[in-house]
Amino acid sequence: MHNLYRKIELLANVAIILVALLITGVLAKNYLLPASPEPIAGIPAGSKVQLPDVDWGRNGKTLLLVLKKGCHFCTESAPFYQRLVRETAGRGDLHLAAVLPDSVDEGRQYLGDLGIRLDDVRQSRPDTLGVGGTPTLILVDGSGKVAASWVGRLAPDKEAEVLSRLQANSAAGD
Repeated sequence: MHNLYRKIELLANVAIILVALLITGVLAKNYLLPASPEPIAGIPAGSKVQLPDVDWGRNGKTLLLVLKKGCHFCTESAPFYQRLVRETAGRGDLHLAAVLPDSVDEGRQYLGDLGIRLDDVRQSRPDTLGVGGTPTLILVDGSGKVAASWVGRLAPDKEAEVLSRLQANSAAGD
């Protein structure tokens, strides 16, 4: 009988230790480890975009590609950006421009490495545009106000949304 009590006591002690470790792990995860980051919100429609030396009215609509060298989502999104350039080429009502924090020459080199051919490459820090993460696409109207924005590597349905929005703007003559 004495042996049975020892086994029960040993099992109870092991169970208490396991529960204590489990509780410690849960508390450490909830209070010591950083929380998973919130998704980065897009720029609110109607916000004014401040980018030096841009005549928004001359361009009609402008799609800004806010990118950063070393951003793996930017690199992964390159095929979509190549498609954007192809599908909007020759449209007088839409202008594409890339905005990078690097010098214009470095930005052109980076875009060239990704196979993205844009004439308008500008240097500006993303945060000065209200951008919290790259890549970000910003559709700006002729008065310099945000019509729409998309953040991050876009899923196929979001890519289709961007293209549809650009085509709708073309059909409406905006």
